[in-house]
Amino acid sequence: MSQINKKQALGKGIRALLNTIDEEMKTPAEGSGGNNAPVPPAVSGQTPAGAGSIIRIPVEQIDVNPKQPRRDFDEQALKELSESIKLHDIIQPITVVKISATQYQLISGERRLRASKLAGLKDIPAYIRTADDQQMLEMALLENLQREDLNAIEISLSYKRLMDECELTQEQVAERMKKDRSTVTNYLRLLKLPPDIQKSVRDGHLSMGHARAIIGLDKVDEQLYVYRETLEKGLSVRQVEQLVKNMLSGGKTMPTAASAASNKLPPAYKRIEDNMASHFSTKVKLDRKKNGKGQIVIEFYNDNDLERIMEKMSI
Repeated sequence: MSQINKKQALGKGIRALLNTIDEEMKTPAEGSGGNNAPVPPAVSGQTPAGAGSIIRIPVEQIDVNPKQPRRDFDEQALKELSESIKLHDIIQPITVVKISATQYQLISGERRLRASKLAGLKDIPAYIRTADDQQMLEMALLENLQREDLNAIEISLSYKRLMDECELTQEQVAERMKKDRSTVTNYLRLLKLPPDIQKSVRDGHLSMGHARAIIGLDKVDEQLYVYRETLEKGLSVRQVEQLVKNMLSGGKTMPTAASAASNKLPPAYKRIEDNMASHFSTKVKLDRKKNGKGQIVIEFYNDNDLERIMEKMSI
């Protein structure tokens, strides 16, 4: 690779590192709804009777809701569901809202819609509701939260979207979900953890109990240290809680000159420091002087740790 190409690649990597980390969370497949009662027969392509009715709608007349919280679908699970649909048709109707004389927008049931298309169905049963854009998003989020296979991060993100995009308070989210407000608060706190830890919770490598213990630490580098210790040593939730307690009660050392300088960083540069610490999964200290010069110190704990960091840097 030429020197110019190397610089361009490094530049892209640095830009990606400093940008806001907003990873799309991958969600597992929803249930097929096989315990629901069969849909009453309806005439294919019939004129809708109006909101509240169940009719069969041509699949080409159904648009996917662009604000649907779910993004990823298990292809194998979709194929299996499509085979079942070929034999038994749709058991649980999808839910739509009418947006024109011949067009509908999906509120819930995108997996069933996708599987029906794979199965070659021309029309599928749908329950018609009346809703505005905000109500549609709220219904989609609430329907998504009813699934039993959601992980803690998916639940946290859905709670956050209900608050941000539907303008609900924590109390209102708790009321709609029939949860205590403290439960909603605990889920939302998980979103303050570094992206590496959130991803580990999402992928099932770390439990919510582990994550809740780690969030008791304020500093990103300390959180990442406990996170690595947990994975490398297979610590239980109770062991992580004890480790955090020990660190909070007296295991701390006096701050170094570098860390003191870090504490005085402007918020934008402190965020860069935190993002780099999360990216490299180790302690990072950024020192910036008034004239714009400075230095970055990336810590490693052994040769294997150094090699891991070098791989992250593509060196």
